[in-house]
Amino acid sequence: MASLVVILAIYAAGLLAPWIAPHSFREADFANTFAGPSWEHPLGTDRLGRDVLSRLIWSAQTTVIVSVASLVTGGLFLGVGLGLLAGYLGGRVDSAIMRLADAFFALPDILLLIIITATVRPRVEGFFRGLEGRLGVGGIVESELPDYFLVFGALSLFGWVGMARVVRSQVLSLRESEYVLAARAMGASTWHIVFRHLLPNVSPLVIVAATQLLGTAAGAEVALSFLGIGIQPPHPSFGAMIFEGAGPRTMLAHPNLVFVPAAVVALLLVSFSFLGDVLNDVLSPRRR
Repeated sequence: MASLVVILAIYAAGLLAPWIAPHSFREADFANTFAGPSWEHPLGTDRLGRDVLSRLIWSAQTTVIVSVASLVTGGLFLGVGLGLLAGYLGGRVDSAIMRLADAFFALPDILLLIIITATVRPRVEGFFRGLEGRLGVGGIVESELPDYFLVFGALSLFGWVGMARVVRSQVLSLRESEYVLAARAMGASTWHIVFRHLLPNVSPLVIVAATQLLGTAAGAEVALSFLGIGIQPPHPSFGAMIFEGAGPRTMLAHPNLVFVPAAVVALLLVSFSFLGDVLNDVLSPRRR
């Protein structure tokens, strides 16, 4: 419950950032740099005079968008969908999907994420600028949508493998169950059996795996931002805040600038780990 409260608090802060953040993440006060805690700035200010608490809240929004989008596209849409098809259909479909999963699993994901986000970014921005021209609207690129699309798209590309393997292994044991055989005998279609009979029975495993995938995506987003190839400034992220405060002189003079965002990230990742373990114990019949 404590882990769930921490996760909900951080994600709720990210979702409500435009309304609860005391200041805008773009608001800088060069006359009040490296200020200590005060009523106006409860956690002080950074080297540009920006409110640290506000930047933490806006950074939580970055984590929420990237982790949830990568979970929906990579974990649920690709992972669950391909796992269900591989486990139920078997044969060549199973072999093709699993060999593709093995290929992605064998690749160094962090290295490839760095390469993808560093090399594809100009093309993604060009695509969205062209989209602005065709639609006759502005502000798409300025809203950081290309950065979000690039980061969660790259994470989704590798995030589906674990989910697909978990779902496939469970479906392999369920497809010979009596209720599945009865549905086949009654003439039920493949999609009816997959989504009406198999999917509800693998949902406990999906919930546990989704919790772990959320934590993994959040950690990967922080790592990419720390390396400077995630969400780009001026929009804040936990990784960028840690990088900005990690300089030797800054860390010695103002340790709160690195320890506060690092503590939030550590608390979030540990909470996801604890929650995943507990959900596994609660939802798995063999562990009850």
